Amino acid sequence: MDYLDKMLDYIRTASITDAIDILIVAFLIYKVMKLLKDTSAERLIKGVFIILVLTQFAKVLRFNTISYVMDQAITWGVIALVVIFQPELRRMLEQLGKGKMVSGLIASTREHEEGEVETCIVQTTAACEAMSWTRTGALIVFERSEKLGEIVKNGTYVDAAPSAELIKNIFYPKSPLHDGAMIVREGRILAAGCVLPLSGNQTLSKELGTRHRAAVGMSEVSDSVLVVVSEETGSISVAIGGMLKRHLAPETLEKVLRAELLPAEEDTKSGKRGLKKWRSKEK
Repeated sequence: MDYLDKMLDYIRTASITDAIDILIVAFLIYKVMKLLKDTSAERLIKGVFIILVLTQFAKVLRFNTISYVMDQAITWGVIALVVIFQPELRRMLEQLGKGKMVSGLIASTREHEEGEVETCIVQTTAACEAMSWTRTGALIVFERSEKLGEIVKNGTYVDAAPSAELIKNIFYPKSPLHDGAMIVREGRILAAGCVLPLSGNQTLSKELGTRHRAAVGMSEVSDSVLVVVSEETGSISVAIGGMLKRHLAPETLEKVLRAELLPAEEDTKSGKRGLKKWRSKEK
């Protein structure tokens, strides 16, 4: 009650200057969060937040030793964070110097609907079916909650609406982007020719090539869904959470993608009709 009374007193005595002060701090926090959103630093921020919460709990429960250790970790951790986040801090200062931070706040982000994701699933399934027949190697990454900004940077930025023809052209053997992975974000092809980390799992079959090991490796370090078309056999595989499902039929691939990328109610309503519609248009 005392805390609430103090808060009410602060609200009553707040001035325009205090409101501006709060807005500036909120703006800076927003820009920092947006800057770190598509990088691995986002996970580090979550770890720092957990440490701060544990520190407060230790103080409330009067765990003096733990509180002392946590305080020391936070004190020296500030220096470590400056070193770790040096690229992000530099980029933020460059944007501030160019005056892009204000314009970036005003610009609105395009909203993606579930229909775009469904269309992408249908087009990807159709492309994989065709590439399976022609034995064209392919590696497709469907990004989910964990953003892959660092992976996107090492490839070629595309940002295009998905279509079976475009996907097949990207993985055409004579295309300069066919050896890398294609990144899909919220129903759009974001980048192609991206390099993925290989899995260090020694239990994987020796029959698996670089594409399959890269798919498993990427699924081990992120929550992404990866689709692989084998260049040797034309077999379609899906990697999720470090597990690889091989020899999938196109219909099974579409079901897996719907189950992983679409809400449950959308999956039950749509079923197989997306792929059938695409096939009927082709005919």
